[in-house]
Amino acid sequence: MTTDTNSVLNTVKEAFAPVTEAFTKLQSMEVPEAARDFVKKQAETAKVRAADFHAGSEKVTAAVETAVAGSVAEAAKISRNIQQALYQDVEAFFAGIDKLASAKSLSEAAQIQSEAVRAQGEVLVSRAKATSEYLGKLVSESAKTAQDNFSKVYSKTA
Repeated sequence: MTTDTNSVLNTVKEAFAPVTEAFTKLQSMEVPEAARDFVKKQAETAKVRAADFHAGSEKVTAAVETAVAGSVAEAAKISRNIQQALYQDVEAFFAGIDKLASAKSLSEAAQIQSEAVRAQGEVLVSRAKATSEYLGKLVSESAKTAQDNFSKVYSKTA
């Protein structure tokens, strides 16, 4: 059986001899200088592109951070304004109750109530006007900020 095994092994070696010889030659084959230069240039180009991508992503992150910070500040400002308006409404309500309690006649109470309703209506109109002006300004500033941020981010591609 050893002779049969050796015979099979020799047959396999002979069959794969061209592959073994090609692999041996491939290991000692010299890579042409042009191929090495090509690989070096491609690696340098990829390195530059990776740096550009990183710089661009940093700009995008900074733009998002600026936009979010501005949005948080505006949200806090809006929240404070709403809280202030609610407090003013409560104060006006209790001041109206106090005035009504001091009325000596039904007609005087009706007049006080009428004045309170009119004053509250004026306050609501004033707030609506201020809100629309504020929102218009906010949208305009947000659009300008977004435009500035996009121009910073994409100035390199132009």
